[in-house]
Amino acid sequence: MTSQILVIDDDPVQRRLLTNMIERLGHIAHLADNGRSGLELLERKRGLISVILLDLMMPEMNGHGFLEAVAERGIDTPVIVQTGQGGIETVVLAMQAGAFDFVVKPVSPERLSVAITNALKLEHRDSKGRVPKRSRSGSVGFDDVVSASPAMIRVLDLARRAAQSNIPIVLEGESGVGKEMVARAIQHASERANKPFVTVNCGAIPHNLVESILFGHEKGAFTGATEKHSGKFADADGGTLFLDEIGDLPLEVQVKLLRAVQQGEIETIGARHPQKVNVRLISATNKDLINEVREGRFREDLYYRLNVFPIAIPALRRRKEDIPVLVRTFVERFALEQRLSASLSVSSGAMALLTAYDWPGNIRQLENAIFRAVVLAEGAELTVKDFPQIATQIPGYVVAEKSGFTWEETGPSGLPIADADHLPPVYPHFSAAEKADTRHAAADQHPENAIASVDDGGNVRKLADVEEELIRFALKFYRGQMSQVARKLGIGRSTLYRKLKDYGINPDDPFSEAA
Repeated sequence: MTSQILVIDDDPVQRRLLTNMIERLGHIAHLADNGRSGLELLERKRGLISVILLDLMMPEMNGHGFLEAVAERGIDTPVIVQTGQGGIETVVLAMQAGAFDFVVKPVSPERLSVAITNALKLEHRDSKGRVPKRSRSGSVGFDDVVSASPAMIRVLDLARRAAQSNIPIVLEGESGVGKEMVARAIQHASERANKPFVTVNCGAIPHNLVESILFGHEKGAFTGATEKHSGKFADADGGTLFLDEIGDLPLEVQVKLLRAVQQGEIETIGARHPQKVNVRLISATNKDLINEVREGRFREDLYYRLNVFPIAIPALRRRKEDIPVLVRTFVERFALEQRLSASLSVSSGAMALLTAYDWPGNIRQLENAIFRAVVLAEGAELTVKDFPQIATQIPGYVVAEKSGFTWEETGPSGLPIADADHLPPVYPHFSAAEKADTRHAAADQHPENAIASVDDGGNVRKLADVEEELIRFALKFYRGQMSQVARKLGIGRSTLYRKLKDYGINPDDPFSEAA
């Protein structure tokens, strides 16, 4: 279905590139060269624009100003922010300002397609109803793997290619990144789609039972073997066997696994003859297998047999673009499962908080956090207060008894607190009156913020003196973060360094007072 996309970017080359990508996706592009003209165009075509693609750094009205203006007018068209910086500071600020998604320049056609598709899904959600609950049968296709990051899109592309053959695959990645889901998607897209998919967590089985569980045993094969057990390889015959945490397999079992991979047959404990099996093997590990080989804990010959097609799945903290999409997906699914009377939304502050967090437990931890928040939700919107465990784990957060959350001196990644009009990324929302009170209180507490316009003799100070003092103040205020200082002063980094040299300011000692 053709949709109308508004592109707001001051770079004509970038506008042309984005227009070509959008038109190839079958949509219509409308162009504006800054936030103000984009706002005017949006108001003229209100109701027709489905998605806004917004650059942040522009003259007249920049991206943040545009987002504020859109919010004031109550326009809820999804906004995809373009940023030339992939740092968490920019990401969090964009999400706090109300962006639906963000892309990092130069954006690929694949990434832009995913972002626009997800935004259009949001627009049509009310008319189409909420997303269906994920199948409990375990059938998962590639369309069920939620992702927006270029890194994960590459992973899925590799997995789709691997699905077309029986090549052995090793999925590498931290616990909770979604290795089993990718394995199930591979099975679903392969010729074995209607065959068994059997999972084994090698790290959760006692070492003395691993061989029996994998290869089976005959009745009476050992003490306690009161009946015959087929084993996981036999259960998966014709289908796929997913060996999770394969790096935890005992060495003696690795020998039998090597034979199963090489010859396609297994040795059941107590059986007189080997048994032929037709199994597609997908292994997964959170360990560095080559290091395990060097340390003698994993057989080298087995490693090269299994590691024919390795796929490394990045941690969630390495693909922040996926967090907003995952959050919305989990919220909708759990709201449906909990049979809530109305759909839940996520505030921009909460989304910024969740995006700022590094998620050491990856997707599994994020999913559990959303599940808890949905179960305990009291309103129609999830806010920062619904994620207290996450907030207390981010440097700069303090849990207050009444107000919920406040900020210490710095926010995520050591970001300093800005003025009341540019609140920290995941600061709770305030009314205009509260902002004014905060601004006045800050002025009372920090009289040094004021820079004198006249000297002691009542004459206007030289521009160079005022500029030097402002630069010194900015260095102190932003704690020597040169990119932040240059950006807030509206100059380039090279210009900033030149001025530091001109004024004799040591950039390695940004907190020194003016001479």
